[in-house]
Amino acid sequence: MDTVRLTVVDRDGAVSFLGPGHAIKMLTAACSRNPRTVKELLEYAAPYDTDFVASVRAGLAVFDEHNTPENTAAFHAVARTVAPERLPPFRVIDELTRTLSLQPVGVGLVLYNLEARRIVQLVNRYGELLRQDRGRIRRGGEPTRMLYSYRLPDEWRILP
Repeated sequence: MDTVRLTVVDRDGAVSFLGPGHAIKMLTAACSRNPRTVKELLEYAAPYDTDFVASVRAGLAVFDEHNTPENTAAFHAVARTVAPERLPPFRVIDELTRTLSLQPVGVGLVLYNLEARRIVQLVNRYGELLRQDRGRIRRGGEPTRMLYSYRLPDEWRILP
């Protein structure tokens, strides 16, 4: 599997998580519905790969259960023992999490800024990201014969 770091910024902060390369297109498709929050983005992406979205939500719930902006010791311990390409989902709440959220893994790093309506491909070796495209729906991590399509509204920008 081609792994990519996906970092999402909304009005409340940022989250970062790893995903398969196809998640780049999947989250872009979700952006076509103009999400305002990470929660909405994941809700809109869920029909394309339910298991992936569920794993991100679960990972963020675990992070929230063990970490606060005032006490990040639990995540720091994980970050010291786990390779960057295996880190669980996390919120950006200090300098270490900010640094890790901007570190490419596998095929790259894509940043989704929901407030600015920008998708920034800091590193994308997976494939060209288009304003209008289609992708394959996945079930149990496997592609199905069903397709989804999307078209980003004009106010969204994709940056190289």
